[in-house]
Amino acid sequence: MIIVDTGAWVGLANKRDQFHQVCKRFFRENHEPLVTTYPVLVETVHLLFQRVGVTMALAFLETIRQQGIRVHQALEGDLDRELLLMQRYRNLPMDLADASLVILAETLGEGRIVSTDQRDFDSYRWKNHQPFKNLLLAEA
Repeated sequence: MIIVDTGAWVGLANKRDQFHQVCKRFFRENHEPLVTTYPVLVETVHLLFQRVGVTMALAFLETIRQQGIRVHQALEGDLDRELLLMQRYRNLPMDLADASLVILAETLGEGRIVSTDQRDFDSYRWKNHQPFKNLLLAEA
């Protein structure tokens, strides 16, 4: 299961995004199941509304639904852990969407991610010491 961050979704949907081609190639060639979180979906829809409009934001959500992309459900206690992570990484700073992805990696026991945010995901650690492996930028 591969974790997907906001930047990869925005890069795929927005033809003017600097990462559009690499995102398009990754999603076209990937054959593994994908998973994301609701905070990532909220952030993605917000950015798509701003950058490419309502039609593309709605098309994005429809694609998520049609393609059967798994959306991780937050568990009781996740907000406490997200707050701790955001405090730990406050100098980057870490946002709620990124904190939710760290928790997702911990839940899955897997840190393969697709993200355009190299600096942050090179810094974050899941289970406090496991690094993420960014599959998107490894190809770029």
